Formats: sequence, C-alpha cells, structure tokens
Amino acid sequence: MGIFLNPKAGNDSGNQFLKLCKNRINGLFVDKTDFIGETIDRFDMDNNLLAFTKPRRFGKTVTAHMLACYYSKGADCKEVFSGLKVSSYSGKKIINGREKEITYEEYLNKHNVIFLDMNVVNTRYNNLLRKSAKIEEVADIVDLTEYLVIKELKEEPEFAPVLAKAGISNIGLSEALSEIHQKLDISFVFIMDEWDLIYREYQNDKALQKKFIDTLTGLFKASDGLACFSLAYLTGILPIKKYNSESALNNFDEYNMLFPGNFAPWFGFTDEEITEISKQSRRSVSKETLKEWYEGYQFVMPDDDGENDAETAGNKGDKQNKYRLVDVYNPNSVSKAISRKECRNYWSSTSSNAELIRLINMNFEGIKDDIINLISGGSIVFDCESFENDMTSIDNKDQVFSLLVCLGYLGCSDEGDFLRSAYVPNREIRSALSSIVRKQPWYNSMPVIERSEKLHNAILNQDAATAASVVEQIHNSEYVSVIGYNREEALIFCLICGLMWRAENDYNTYRELHAGLGYADLVMVPAGSKNLPVMIFEFKKDASPEEALNQVKEKDYPSRYCKGKRYDTVLMIGLSYDSDTKKHYCVIEKA
Repeated sequence: MGIFLNPKAGNDSGNQFLKLCKNRINGLFVDKTDFIGETIDRFDMDNNLLAFTKPRRFGKTVTAHMLACYYSKGADCKEVFSGLKVSSYSGKKIINGREKEITYEEYLNKHNVIFLDMNVVNTRYNNLLRKSAKIEEVADIVDLTEYLVIKELKEEPEFAPVLAKAGISNIGLSEALSEIHQKLDISFVFIMDEWDLIYREYQNDKALQKKFIDTLTGLFKASDGLACFSLAYLTGILPIKKYNSESALNNFDEYNMLFPGNFAPWFGFTDEEITEISKQSRRSVSKETLKEWYEGYQFVMPDDDGENDAETAGNKGDKQNKYRLVDVYNPNSVSKAISRKECRNYWSSTSSNAELIRLINMNFEGIKDDIINLISGGSIVFDCESFENDMTSIDNKDQVFSLLVCLGYLGCSDEGDFLRSAYVPNREIRSALSSIVRKQPWYNSMPVIERSEKLHNAILNQDAATAASVVEQIHNSEYVSVIGYNREEALIFCLICGLMWRAENDYNTYRELHAGLGYADLVMVPAGSKNLPVMIFEFKKDASPEEALNQVKEKDYPSRYCKGKRYDTVLMIGLSYDSDTKKHYCVIEKA
C-alpha cells in the first residue's frame, strides 16, 4: 500500500469520499455510488477509458476517491459500500471465457490502482524547487509524476523482481507497467485527478505540455501501454487538449460541459436530490432558495423510458428519439449553504477569475457588451468547434465563451452540431460575475448600466412615462424571446434584468410573493437601507396599467410592508403591454 499505488482508505488517508460516508448520518451525504456500476460495465471493455472535465466544486475529486475506495487492493471497504446504491448492482460478464452473473463484490478491493492527484504531485514538485533538492531522474513535474509511481512499483514485493530483471535504469512508467503486465498478467486501474493542471498552472510552457501529453499518449494510445489498464478515469476542468482540431487522447470517452453526454446526474446534485435534502427537518434553507442560487446547469439526456420529454434535443432534427432535461446544482455551494444555513455566493476567488478578467478586457468582437447582457439575463449563441481546450490558444469570442462554459461561469444549451447558447445559470454565478465586472474601469460607461440607473431613478421619482419607455426598449431587444414576447412573464424578465445592475446589491427580489389577499407578481424589498422604497409590481397584457394598480390596492399587497412602519416608502407600480401596438404603459403611486 502506498500513496500513488494501491492507496489505502483509512481515517488518516484524506479520502474525501470516505469522510463523507463516515459522517452521512449527521452531515450532508448524497449517494452517487451507482456510478461505480457504470465503470463495472466498462471494466476490461473497449470503452474503459473515461474522462470527466467539469468546473471546480462539481464532485470530480470525490468521485475519484470513491473509485479508489472501491477498486484499490490497499483498502478494505466492503462495510463502507454495504447498503449504498452500488450494493444492488448486478450484471453479466464474460470472465475466463465463461458468462458469469456478477454483483458489486466482483471487483471490490481486488485491483492494483494507480491514483495520481496532480495537486499533490505539484505540491511535491514545488517543495523540491523551494528546497533546491534534486532527484537524478527528475527534470520537471512530468518526470516527477512518473518517478513517484515507479518508486512505489519498485517497492511492491510482487513487482520489484520483475522491474529489477528488466534491467532498465531509467525505465519510464509505460515500460514499467508493460513489463508487469506481460510477466505477471496483471492490469491496473488508473485514476488521475486534475489531469489538466499542467495546462492551467504552466500554461505558457508549451514544451512541458507537449511532454506531458506524450507521456499520456504512451500510456493510453500505444498498444503495449493500453493493454495494461482495465479501467482509466481522468478528471479536470479543461477538456482534453486538441491538436490539429482533434483531441490528443481521442480514444477516451470524454464528458464535459460542452458535450455532457449521459453522465450529468453524477456530477452535481439533481433536482430530485435537492428535494430530498430540503425535506429534512433540520434543513433551514428552502428548495426554492437553493434553486434560485445554485441550479441552472441544464443538460439534455436521452430518455430511455420516453417520459418527461424536453422540447429541446441534442439533435434538433431527430424526431424519433425522446429527451429529458436534467437540472444540476453546484454541490459544493449547496453543501455550504445547508451547513451555514444561508444561501449566498460561495464561488471562491480562483486563478480563473484573473483569466476571465483578462479575456473580457481583450474585448474580442465587443465581448464586454455580451458579458453585461448575459449577466442581465440574456443569452448568446456561439460555436465551440474551434476551441482548443486550453486557456492560451484563444483568439475569438466563440473560444472565450467555450472556455467560460468549461470553467462553470456560464451554462449552455445545445443548439445542434457545435452551436451552443450561453447563459448565466444562477444567482451565485451572476453575483460572482457582477462583482468582477463592477471592478472594471469601463463599468460605469456601459449603456446597460446607464439604462438600469435610469429605470431605477424613474421609478423612485414616479416618472411612469420614462419607466414604461425603458421597459419597452428592453422588451423590444434581442434578449427577450420572440416566443414569449406576448406573455406577462416577459415583462417580469424585463423588469428584473432592467433593474439588476442598480438593484442587485440593494434589493431582495421575490416573484409571486404572498402579500395581503393574494400574490404579487414581483416585489423588490430593500436588503438593508430604509431610505430605499419597497417596490410592488403588477403586470397586465392587453389591459390598462390602472387595472394592474387597482389589483395591488384591492388585494392589499402593501399591507405586508406598511404595518408597523417597517419601511418609509412603499411604491405600487402597474405595468401593461399592448400586444397589437407593442406599446408599454405604466402608473406609479405611493401606498
């Protein structure tokens, strides 16, 4: 047992999955162990190379640790998995030439696992540099990666004689594994977490990147290397690097935010899982609040049962297949919100923030305006075909949006082929992006910002004509769906995105809020300052704004805020839209 070869899974191992399991009674635990069954199905098969590239905090590392707990000979985890979803696995395999019915115990803790956490390797490499220490076989982090595994292979009693007999002093990892496989008929499970670290942390060292990808190619594309593995699992943020428009490891089945495939539910919390989490009595955060803050990543998946059909499909022209939309929540942020009993922005500042700032300020094809409009609630169609899956080979707007989707700053929907429609997925990401944009020197000069200030001032001054004019500008813009143009829902969207830049930090926004004798369409309540008014909106299509205002009065919506003088001012805003003339009308009164 070692750190990189056959890692153990004890209390002192640092295994994230094991820690979650041991705390599942008192902590937040969502059982994703049925994913192991997916890997069992591929074990020793032609499709046994898997790569999952997702944003930070989406469960990639926990899943890697889970697989290590399950497969590693250095662990004893039968008690851990007993009673979890994977324990109900059953399937059939051809083993030793005969068909055999198998359970999850078939591969449990019976395999040699190579587990490479590239963050751990990078820390060790930096420690060597800091101490000015030298290892003869190590010139860079790629050499150190191979050295650390080979060192433990040579220390393993079963493998040491084989490697010693090979007589190669500076043997590489591919050669070492090939010798073991040929002489002992032993294969390995290979797990690499943060595979793309070299492309992110050493992004200007092209020679190092080439050396690293050549090492992986030797392991997984050369026939003698590939034969050594029963299963491989790579994780990262960036998709596998492209060379000449093709992935360098194109024999991997890769699933990322641009091409999610059918594995989306295992990386992030699903809507059904959030429902169960929010039902637990000790949870003080509602599902609706969690949804507003952390949901919004939507993936189209084939629906084998033909239920819950989505209007959208990965291939728009495929009328025969049925699809469903899977909503995915950021699991790390949900866990923190549950633990701290508060929904807010837990999107921590990372090096990718600096990358985002650099790309926005390069302003490819007016991308500043696009980012502002995305944050305001719009969407942008882009083509991801030319994206080379790194942070440096970027020279147009399509590639910027491709990168931002991969980093998790944007969600995207599939528009067919390589076309995607980008959007800001939830309030947490909108808050993170807004914070970044507000600090830029060009922020105050943007037309959308000026429009937001104008709308807010018009409402505060009870200038109904100006307010109606600004909402009409937004309603007639490209960011409002033509399909939903004649619906009251579009008016609500216009108000929210129109006021967002002025009101995001100062107001809490509620839709269909219970007030008085009914439910107000939209209410904006000051987050702290009593100097700002409560704004109660009612919307009407093909009716007068006076009718909307009368509903506010008749249903007594303001009473919730007027009693006890909780707020100095409550404004009632009636807004209407004529679907024939496309004109907007507004009336504003104090309650």
